[in-house]
Amino acid sequence: MKVMKMPSPSTFSSVPASPSRCQQFSLSLRERAGVWGKAASHQLRLPIHPSSFACALGLIMALWAALPAAGADPSSSTSFPDPSTLKPQAALPDPLVMFDGRRVTSRDQWFKERRPELQALFQHYMYGAIPPKPDHTEVKLVGEYHDFLGGKATLKLVTLEMGPTNAPWIDLMLVVPNERTGPAPVFLAMNFCGNHTLTDDPRVPLTRSWLGTFCKGCPKNAATEAARGSQVGDWPLAEIVRRGYALAAFYSGDVDSDRGDVSQGLYAWLAKGDPASNNPTNRGTIAAWAWGFHRCVDYLVTEPSVDPHRIASLGHSRNGKTALVAAAYDERIAIAFPHQAGCGGTAPSRGKIGESVKRINDVFPHWFNAQFKQFNNDVQRLPFDQNCLVALCAPRPVLFSAAEGDQWANPTGQFQVLQAADPVYRFLGSEGLAAKEMPPRGQLVASPLGYYIREGKHSMGPADWNIFMNFADAQWRK
Repeated sequence: MKVMKMPSPSTFSSVPASPSRCQQFSLSLRERAGVWGKAASHQLRLPIHPSSFACALGLIMALWAALPAAGADPSSSTSFPDPSTLKPQAALPDPLVMFDGRRVTSRDQWFKERRPELQALFQHYMYGAIPPKPDHTEVKLVGEYHDFLGGKATLKLVTLEMGPTNAPWIDLMLVVPNERTGPAPVFLAMNFCGNHTLTDDPRVPLTRSWLGTFCKGCPKNAATEAARGSQVGDWPLAEIVRRGYALAAFYSGDVDSDRGDVSQGLYAWLAKGDPASNNPTNRGTIAAWAWGFHRCVDYLVTEPSVDPHRIASLGHSRNGKTALVAAAYDERIAIAFPHQAGCGGTAPSRGKIGESVKRINDVFPHWFNAQFKQFNNDVQRLPFDQNCLVALCAPRPVLFSAAEGDQWANPTGQFQVLQAADPVYRFLGSEGLAAKEMPPRGQLVASPLGYYIREGKHSMGPADWNIFMNFADAQWRK
């Protein structure tokens, strides 16, 4: 088994500094305090010049003072009011209006003030803090096989190990087309029951993590050979490869299991044995899963066979919620595909159709933090809605895909979310949502804010993948 250390990106560039640049950058750091943290995906570039050592040292000290401690809530240094004191808003809140009521008037203000503010608001009132990036990640090569899918693809299996004892790991399965002219665009997708369910190839190891009994072949919450290939019909690997795309897949339970009564994954590791720091019902599992997406992206940007500028996050249902959150907090993700993600993902919290905030918090208390439960009976006090989450992805493309028979996920409300995110895309110079009204069944709206609705119910299959790839083709100009 080959082991390699993840390379660290350079964080400094030699740029001549001036007092005004130093002052401006120091101010920017203080403005962003509490919304970056170690979980941020940005690479900081400090101006370093031989004649500006004092300035550079001052900036480094400012950065140190501004960032919260590892694992801290990135909104903790910002004082947000109690939910009961927030002003009710019946309509979806305007993403271009700051929390204090000021309107965003420039692109610079959006990226330096409003976007970080929205990220902090979502973490404070809904998802909880996305945990910090681990100090060290080791990549272990489990196997690499160039004869996958009858020789049409390479199957690469790696394990991302985040630390010593009890640290979480992620088993990542990468399928890359062999016939390509360069690095392949890649769908990074989280699955429900383990990588072994995507193919019947015995070289893919059975998942080691806890599995729900709803997963076929897992009667005692552990994978057996009967589980192998049980979801092949949902993942058309041969067609994905034929279309020139790679697929990187991982199981959510490797990060933290989907259980409301216990956490034995990421949050247990971060709590270091302190039960008070690991309340399963309020831990914010979607934020943890988004962290898993980010760790996979850390690897993918170093993988020579895939294009680091064409990484798409994808998931169905709760995994789709996670795919959207992951993209909202990591600009390395170029497109988000939240498929049938519903309440807490692509449907409005203020929606009147389908699943409600109270219902999702009652049934899945571990998905969100404790603050979000205070909005169960008063969602109009939320200072944001899911249009603001989509706006965090701007101007990067996002596709909402829905089904007519899946009213629980509120397809109409999902389209309204895109409409309410559209002003941010246009403000930033993007086309946004091209459709003025919901398209007919089977018609893809392939603008940067995309929408598609089909017949059928809550599911994901080959026909959906065809739409995903058509949208990716349109955005990446294949």
